[in-house]
Amino acid sequence: MCGIVGYIGQDNATPFLIEGLSKLEYRGYDSAGIAVYDGKTIRVEKSLGRLEVLEQKIKGSEPEGSIGVGHTRWATHGRPSDQNSHPHTDCTGKFVVVHNGIIENFMSLKDMLIGKGHTFRSETDTEVVAHLLEDVYDGGSIEDTVRKVLGLVEGSYALVVMSEHDPGKIVCAKQDNPLVIGLGEGENFIASDIPAIIQRTRRTYILSDGEMAVVKSDSVWVYNREGVPITKKVFEVNWDAEAAEKGGYEHFMIKEIYEQPKAIRETMSARLAKDGSGIALDELKWTKHDLDDIKKIFIVACGTAYHAGVVGKYYIEKLARPVEVDIASEFRDRSPLVDKDTLAIVISQSGETSDTLAALKEVKAMGARTLAVTNVVGSSIAREADNVLYTWAGPEIAVASTKAYTTQLIMMFMLAVYMGQLNGKVAPEEAAEL
Repeated sequence: MCGIVGYIGQDNATPFLIEGLSKLEYRGYDSAGIAVYDGKTIRVEKSLGRLEVLEQKIKGSEPEGSIGVGHTRWATHGRPSDQNSHPHTDCTGKFVVVHNGIIENFMSLKDMLIGKGHTFRSETDTEVVAHLLEDVYDGGSIEDTVRKVLGLVEGSYALVVMSEHDPGKIVCAKQDNPLVIGLGEGENFIASDIPAIIQRTRRTYILSDGEMAVVKSDSVWVYNREGVPITKKVFEVNWDAEAAEKGGYEHFMIKEIYEQPKAIRETMSARLAKDGSGIALDELKWTKHDLDDIKKIFIVACGTAYHAGVVGKYYIEKLARPVEVDIASEFRDRSPLVDKDTLAIVISQSGETSDTLAALKEVKAMGARTLAVTNVVGSSIAREADNVLYTWAGPEIAVASTKAYTTQLIMMFMLAVYMGQLNGKVAPEEAAEL
């Protein structure tokens, strides 16, 4: 998990890049870096450590220019170091890339590029993308060059590219990792998460898998992989801007601990029957017949969400029927017996957990019904699942989960009561008491 920001407009890009990265540091703090085009060349500044290390490094000599990208890293390939920090460049320094995700075939691509004479400076999978851009560039547009590269790479990515060859634009591409474009007046913003841009704009495009965007200061065009334009609906962010700040607490974790009662109340309130007689999950609208058709239930998740699934298993088995719980990566590898009579419940705070998303796609391909429990509206898992139950916890910034976990527990409990009501195992008076 890494944080990405980008800016193109009339102002100096550096203040926004630093500001945006500060809002995304919870997504990764092994290292941080920025790249800014000054009208002649791209200047890259990056360093190991927290964002403040980078800020001190550039203090008094901040890069100046009206187009730039930034990144805060959580290492996946290559140890945390200055060299492995993003942004990454090609041999010429004319292509710059920031990336969130994993390029699965990077070793074979790297061997091919080294054979052609390319020199690598890092151990990362991302640097391969920068060299591929250089390798396939034929003097055309940067978006055409990115499109060619996407045909060569395998894996997951949120990619943001800028180039001295085509300096009036930034190109973005998304597959299995979140990417948001903020729409301004004479300026536009790019981020891997909304808190980075919420102080600048509330009008956004949320990219879907397989989409590319060409971002200029006065326009944003979105395309599919084949280059066909796509009409995107503007998503108006209605979060309170303070929800992404510490709100006077010493740190985000203590703030989010104290937010648990509010988060639980908001997650529950709309799902209680008006007369207090039980649980009403209007998002599902299941019938007893729907439940009778389900012969097997799997709960699949990772990390903290997996532990919420383990507790959910006890709830559902006590009030409804047997359940199996799996860590998403293990579930994918054990060839589970899944068919049309299976319900797969996937749990993810962000809705972007890679292994959980991959497991969700696999069980759907095998014919299973799918239900997502997630905290992020419009996330990849939310869009992929047949049904979604949102845990309305608001943004969770701290790495250690608090309110997201407790709302997942509440959601699983309400789901268990709801299923028990449908199959008759929970009598009306018991449902009301629960």
